[in-house]
Amino acid sequence: MTKSHAPTRKPFAQRCVARLRRPPRLSGWFLIAIALAALVWSFAPHQLPVSLYKLSLVTLAGVVGYWLDRSMFPYARPDDFLPESRQALDLADKDASCTLLVAPDAEQLRLAGAAMLRRALIVAATMLAMGLGA
Repeated sequence: MTKSHAPTRKPFAQRCVARLRRPPRLSGWFLIAIALAALVWSFAPHQLPVSLYKLSLVTLAGVVGYWLDRSMFPYARPDDFLPESRQALDLADKDASCTLLVAPDAEQLRLAGAAMLRRALIVAATMLAMGLGA
């Protein structure tokens, strides 16, 4: 019997409780957006529907850009290049094992940086196109 190199995970219930204890991601930015919407409403209430419309379009474009990147580059996710993503694979043959490490750490960091920039550019381009076009 071969040992598995997969990390042990907490039970599902413990992970859910841990997620509920901390605020959701980007909750600070959400509060800033609500405050800015209140500011727009106080100065020009007739512009609030237009602002919400633009906000919904740009937000949708950000999601579309993210999923475009994921679908165009399914095997080049930024976190796949980070050194922590190395995993040993156990093959059927006990003498043969392989590790998913093909580049030195500095090269992996450059690849991860390039993948993050690629994703940021795709998301920014879709958001800019939606903001200018609608």
